[in-house]
Amino acid sequence: MSDTTFTLVVKRDCPTCTMLVPVYQQLEVSRKLKILTQDDPSFPSPTAVDDRSLEQSFRLDIETVPTLIKFAAGAETGRIVGWHREEWEEFTGVAALGPGLMPSKPGCGALNVMPGMAERLQVRFGDSGMSAREISVNELSDPVEMAYERGWSDGLPVVPPTPERVWRMLQGTTRQPDEIVGLIPPDLAPCTVEKVAINGVMAGCKPEYMPVILAAVEAACLDEFAMHGVLATTYFSGPIVIVNGPIAQKIGMNAEGNVLGQGNRANSTIGRALQLVIRNVGGGKPGEVDRAAMGYPGKHGFAFAEREHDSPWKSLAEQRGFSADESTVTLFAGGGVQGIMDQLSRTAEGLAHSFAMSLQTVSHYKLAFATDAILVVSPEHARVFRQDGWSKQDLIDKIQEITKKPGSEIVRRSDGNAEGMPEQFANADFSKFRPGGLNIVHAGGTAGMFSAIIAGWVGSGPRGSVPVTVKINE
Repeated sequence: MSDTTFTLVVKRDCPTCTMLVPVYQQLEVSRKLKILTQDDPSFPSPTAVDDRSLEQSFRLDIETVPTLIKFAAGAETGRIVGWHREEWEEFTGVAALGPGLMPSKPGCGALNVMPGMAERLQVRFGDSGMSAREISVNELSDPVEMAYERGWSDGLPVVPPTPERVWRMLQGTTRQPDEIVGLIPPDLAPCTVEKVAINGVMAGCKPEYMPVILAAVEAACLDEFAMHGVLATTYFSGPIVIVNGPIAQKIGMNAEGNVLGQGNRANSTIGRALQLVIRNVGGGKPGEVDRAAMGYPGKHGFAFAEREHDSPWKSLAEQRGFSADESTVTLFAGGGVQGIMDQLSRTAEGLAHSFAMSLQTVSHYKLAFATDAILVVSPEHARVFRQDGWSKQDLIDKIQEITKKPGSEIVRRSDGNAEGMPEQFANADFSKFRPGGLNIVHAGGTAGMFSAIIAGWVGSGPRGSVPVTVKINE
């Protein structure tokens, strides 16, 4: 055993470690023993190696103390955790260890695996893969206030993106920190996975949200979504994130009661993370490139999941060519929520008329093809269509039929109003939405015969922004 050495990791704040001091003394006499102490450099002897930095414990991947590790020619050949006399004697080749001590006793948790310590040690001593410049904060300064002062906040407090928090966020994806996700409008600045993680931390996200955030960022970079235009418009628009597939339930997204409101962490922070990426990486700030005349609260972030488990219809993602077992993000350039109340209609035909009359007012009653829209149908309203056997397409077709109007009624200056379609459209009939411009999502709580309209950007359509769907890679 001439080339065999032993390393022992202990801490004074462990009853098992302190009980075994006589055993350490026996081993030091007969074996090449190196003792690492995690908390007290004088324990268990003056020759112990001070590992209060926990660097060596981290590199040895210690989880419990005491841990005794055997090395041969510098390579680990085995380890023992806790105390069991017979195992230690066989492992070390030293007989009669610890006479008078109890024959076995479990160890204690090592300091390097205490809550929050793993991230700290990984960042300090491991290969975190992170390269973003760390900004030091004076201990008398408030990092939240610093974020406000430097323009990193959307007006709400942000979570300080410490290296430990960012490293933890990166554990939510298998993608490398330096991988380029896309060129973020309006500045077309390269955005790495690490930068997405930083803004995810600031938004209050959990690591398991990372695949959804990354997909949302990728979608925002697609030319057909026209994120620069959505950002620069003076209209009430921003990217709305709609999540389909198994990941929505996996990460706890809300698709039911208060689905478009507050209270759910995933819904509240995923859309915010996307907006912070656009702000902090792409340079899209209000009063600069963001030229919204009024804006709307959803520009802090707007995300929700479709209620798929009891929907009478195929999901939005399935309608857009994906399978039910695939998780996706759909981005829609939209604005505020307009409620539809119909508690009396009990036929699909009658309820379709209510929806159509409400949708007719999107952007302006006399404008056709001006904006796309999302119609969010509640479970109680969806039940009516289920009972009558209507598909989503049946409902869309009926709405388009009901909203069709002669051009002469909706051109400018008709009906005593200057707004409307250009006069050259007077001799044609127009439905409210372009083909493919109206999409339906099933979501909301089971109580209340209320549905909702999310109006799109006035730049909707192939020459502006169209909804885009991206598969989420977990």
